[in-house]
Amino acid sequence: MNHNAYSSLRQHPLNPGTTCRVAGTVPQLVRADSPAIAVMTDLPQVGAATIGADATLAEATRLMIARGVRLLLVVDRYRAIEGIITAHDTMGERPINLLRDRGGRHHELHVSDLMTPRAAIQVLDLADVLRAAVGHIVATLKECARQHALVVERDRMSGEDFVRGIFSATQIGRQLGVAIPIFEVAHSFAEIEAALMA
Repeated sequence: MNHNAYSSLRQHPLNPGTTCRVAGTVPQLVRADSPAIAVMTDLPQVGAATIGADATLAEATRLMIARGVRLLLVVDRYRAIEGIITAHDTMGERPINLLRDRGGRHHELHVSDLMTPRAAIQVLDLADVLRAAVGHIVATLKECARQHALVVERDRMSGEDFVRGIFSATQIGRQLGVAIPIFEVAHSFAEIEAALMA
C-alpha cells in the first residue's frame, strides 16, 4: 500500500457533552412515508439475539432483559433457525395455559414448549422492504397481528437465505414518538395508526 497516496483526515477536540450511542438505543424519528429500512433492526450491525430450544423460559427471559429485546431467534448448534420466542411467549398467558393443560411447574418449561416453530413463521424479503415505507410495515404487522416480522436476504454466493433484520411494533412506535404498551397488539396498532395520521 502506498502511504503517500492518502492524506490524513481533519481532527478536532471532543466537544463537551458528547455522548456515546449504543446501537439501536437512539432511533431516528420517522413518518408513515419514511423508508421502511429506517425502522428495521439491521442484524449485521446489531447482532441477533439467539437461544437454543432446550433453554428454559427463565433463561430466555433473562437473555431478553440483558439484550434489551423482546424476541429471540431459536437456533440449533449450526445456527439454523428452528423458531422464534417472544416476551409474550415467556411472560404472557401462554405458559400459564400450558401448565394448566399439561401440568408441571414453570421452571420445567423450555423454549421448545412455547416457541413459534420455523414452519409457522412468515418472513419479508429485503428487496420488498427496500421499496416499502414505514406505513407498509405497520399494515403488514397489523394484518398478521404480530409484534415482530423477520426480514430475509438471499446470499448471492451460496443462494441460501439468512435473517437480515427484524421489525418490531415497539421500535416503530418509539420512532414515531408513540408509547407502545407491551402485549397489547390491538391497542399498539391503534396508537401507531394514530401517529401515522398525525
